[in-house]
Amino acid sequence: MSDSGIRVELSVDSPGACPVASVSEEAGTAMTDVARSSPDADGRVIEEFTAADDDGETALDDRSDLDEVFVTGNGTRYQFTRTRTDCVCEAVERFECPVADIRAEGGQLQMTFHAPDIDRVRAIVTRLKELYDGVSLRSMRQNGSVDPVDSILVDRSTLTDRQREVLETAVEMGYFEYPKGANAGDVATELDISVSTFAEHLAAAQTKLLDSIVEA
Repeated sequence: MSDSGIRVELSVDSPGACPVASVSEEAGTAMTDVARSSPDADGRVIEEFTAADDDGETALDDRSDLDEVFVTGNGTRYQFTRTRTDCVCEAVERFECPVADIRAEGGQLQMTFHAPDIDRVRAIVTRLKELYDGVSLRSMRQNGSVDPVDSILVDRSTLTDRQREVLETAVEMGYFEYPKGANAGDVATELDISVSTFAEHLAAAQTKLLDSIVEA
């Protein structure tokens, strides 16, 4: 993959510092059209999102920290104020890559951003894995490419048998789908291992595959 601009989609499971993700987990509905203001002099950020609502009713009416600002037939727009924190979006944007799209469902945050080269992508993913569990690189699209991903030969022999089993089981059970077909606990149970062991094997496998892409 040449260094000519890359569109990246990734997800983070239950990022504790992300209020939109936590609200989506509590309400059990999708949060879309997320928008944020720049921090003011006191470090406060105004954030908005739309809660999808097929029934015309919302599970967030009792949240005292949310202000309803607009209602449509497809959902309700909410606003809240928070102090600046090390949330996922801000962690990405510290690498000078503005987040282009954000949505959350069931506690999982999914975002899209554009990076100038693969080294920047690698640095961002590495940093996010240091901060959060369940970081998944979902797709990368090279500048000018029509296909969702480039054709890259990946050497799967770099994976151990256990890493390959963990990765294949996660794929088969829908762990990487959005919304998820299975969470980390489901996959770990299927493999008869702990969630922490599953996370370790998955992180190691993803790192090796990402290294193969970087070297391609």
